[in-house]
Amino acid sequence: MGSKKIGIALITIVLSILAASAKPERAAASGGMLVGMYDPSQSFIAPDRSFAAFHNLRVQVLRMDMLWGQIVATTRPTNPADPKDPAYNWGPYDDFVKNAAKNNIQVLFTIYGTPHWAGAVKPNRAPARMLYLRQFATAAAKRYSGTFKLEDGTTLPAVRKWMAWNEPNSPVFLRPQWKVVGRRNIPIAAKTYAQICTSVWAGVHSTHLQETVACGGTDPHGNNRARSSRPSIAPLTFLSALKRYGLSGKHFDVYAHHPYYSRPTESPSTPPKSKTAVTLGNINVLIGLLTKLYGPKKLWITEYGYQTRPPDPHFGVSWAKQAKYLSQAFSIARRNPRIGLMTWFLLRDEKRLAGWQSGLETYGGKKKPAYYAFRRLPH
Repeated sequence: MGSKKIGIALITIVLSILAASAKPERAAASGGMLVGMYDPSQSFIAPDRSFAAFHNLRVQVLRMDMLWGQIVATTRPTNPADPKDPAYNWGPYDDFVKNAAKNNIQVLFTIYGTPHWAGAVKPNRAPARMLYLRQFATAAAKRYSGTFKLEDGTTLPAVRKWMAWNEPNSPVFLRPQWKVVGRRNIPIAAKTYAQICTSVWAGVHSTHLQETVACGGTDPHGNNRARSSRPSIAPLTFLSALKRYGLSGKHFDVYAHHPYYSRPTESPSTPPKSKTAVTLGNINVLIGLLTKLYGPKKLWITEYGYQTRPPDPHFGVSWAKQAKYLSQAFSIARRNPRIGLMTWFLLRDEKRLAGWQSGLETYGGKKKPAYYAFRRLPH
């Protein structure tokens, strides 16, 4: 959630070249609600250890950030829709999908982060032309189509799940959020994101395969205060604005959200006190609005977790409660026929206390009770 996750993203950027290789196998398939995990650093830092844990935990889907400007395309490609363009560095992601396939785990790639050459001062700005993003999504989908061959003759495994950006209703991941025009406050991030979503969807589906592209991936909170020091957009406001700014239901396949708790005193079923928040405790409010605007589309929970105390003395819960709440949260989601995927964040705690501490393991590798609760989840 927000700035605390930036530390993990930065680790991923720096250490991505350490990804391990593995022999490619097939991708997994499963009916019902899929059980996923999202740890954007451990899969790269320690792939052997991490994938052994993912396998033991019976993870069905692994979410991973595909950092457009920080890893894959730090320089402008000559043929941006061609995955063979020499400007692209796919190596860490090739290894990731091969490791996932070896362990019979599906992959969900989140395309995020605009490169400097595309007109962005920072990764959380939109590209100067959405064509650049669509071309990159095309190249990525081609490479992970299931038919792309490396120079050694190896065919890369297929990736059929994609997501456009991350938490676009938060200024951490997309700026600007609001535009003040006279006395009017315009949720400009929603207008920008409608174009981002459409571009990623069009690029991925240019392969004409059976991919699923998720849009949204929204933060559960938002202050709707355009003139505050850190303006953000509430998830319901954001979804409504997407429709108003022209996002067609034809241009995304599922919607995604991150329904984290607001306070450590809240269980997964506790409705939030804030009228602008959407947590797991009031997730049907979001589903109801999604139905009103776009019909019976599925919802993916692409990020969820509870931090533990220790080590987090402020936002954490006890180790026992984390395990209890993990089981409750997945049970709530599984009973909801509209939720097709739920992803836990993350496998191992960050080293920095200022980072995120919702791991199933401590930073030192000790398994918390939640590790065993996750392993027992129905599939």
